[in-house]
Amino acid sequence: MINQKVTVTNSVGLHARPATCFIQKANDFKCSLWIEREERRVNAKSLLGVLSLGVTKDNEINIIADGPDEAEAIKALCEMINTSFAGLI
Repeated sequence: MINQKVTVTNSVGLHARPATCFIQKANDFKCSLWIEREERRVNAKSLLGVLSLGVTKDNEINIIADGPDEAEAIKALCEMINTSFAGLI
């Protein structure tokens, strides 16, 4: 199991379109994925779960992965957030 903290910098946070892009990317991986914000943890492959966190601009989240492709998953999801979903939204 590995995790990585990342700050969401795009203007709308993980709402609607960015959340959908994030979940689609998360579903490309076999490992289990979660997002933590403050004391809440949700399944990163669930739209309702991700939206329920209410992640907005400048919020820090922790992405947690556990499984065979965990390193690749963390790298891809953090890159997506660090580039503010460039070209995806």
